[in-house]
Amino acid sequence: MKKIFSILVTVLVIMAVLAFAKDLIIKTSVEKGVELVTGLKLNIGSLKVGVLRPVVDIKNLKLLNPANFPEKIMADIPEIYVNYDLSAILGGKIHLPEVRLALKEFVVVKNAEGKLNLDALRTVQAQKEGESPSQKAPAKAPDIKIGLLKLSIGNVIYKDYSRGGTPDAKEFNVNINETYTNVDNPYTLASLIVVKALMNTSIAALTNFDLKGLQGTVGDALSSARKTATAAVATAQEAAKQAAKTAAETAQKTQDAVKGILKNPFATGK
Repeated sequence: MKKIFSILVTVLVIMAVLAFAKDLIIKTSVEKGVELVTGLKLNIGSLKVGVLRPVVDIKNLKLLNPANFPEKIMADIPEIYVNYDLSAILGGKIHLPEVRLALKEFVVVKNAEGKLNLDALRTVQAQKEGESPSQKAPAKAPDIKIGLLKLSIGNVIYKDYSRGGTPDAKEFNVNINETYTNVDNPYTLASLIVVKALMNTSIAALTNFDLKGLQGTVGDALSSARKTATAAVATAQEAAKQAAKTAAETAQKTQDAVKGILKNPFATGK
């Protein structure tokens, strides 16, 4: 009995170690993968990979600015939810049927030398030089296909340290909540986040940042969002029409029933 108990404890310990090692390995891989795509370091607070449920829960992500910027963090992402296709991954392809990315704060910084932190992003560098981001990367980024991307962005902040002393600061509450389909390039995802964060602000004008040029690299993704939004509006309108029709029919039936009762208040139903 003691031997069986000892074996059971050993098995449980091994399983616990493997589970921890699995999460640690994937956490490191995600951090390195994001650094490869963006050119910036990423810190992840915690990452848990489900086995019985094909879900990855990532919390407290911080995309860091280059060392020569006074602000440490470019993007504060409290949570990312990832639904993964295990069979596709085992086949060598990363297919993510659904990703929910909640970006709390995106910070654009101009340092004392007048340099913009956005210019450190690999996609921005590539766009400026007329190259593809993969040409700028030191290694090939993994092929990733996201079936459905739900992107939310809260606040966008701009800080200008170029005049010395306390920085000029502007804050924009953009409150973006959009859905995209078939995002099949990690560089497109990185550019999309920057474009959507800046589109409804004056930051591009204040910094002479070429936002239109970057928009051109994510045209298909933006188009898919418009199609998704249009379909959602059409569905909502159709649902509203159906609800109005049902309500009218119900009101008519009620009216007919009341008329019947008034004509013959002593009638009984069969």
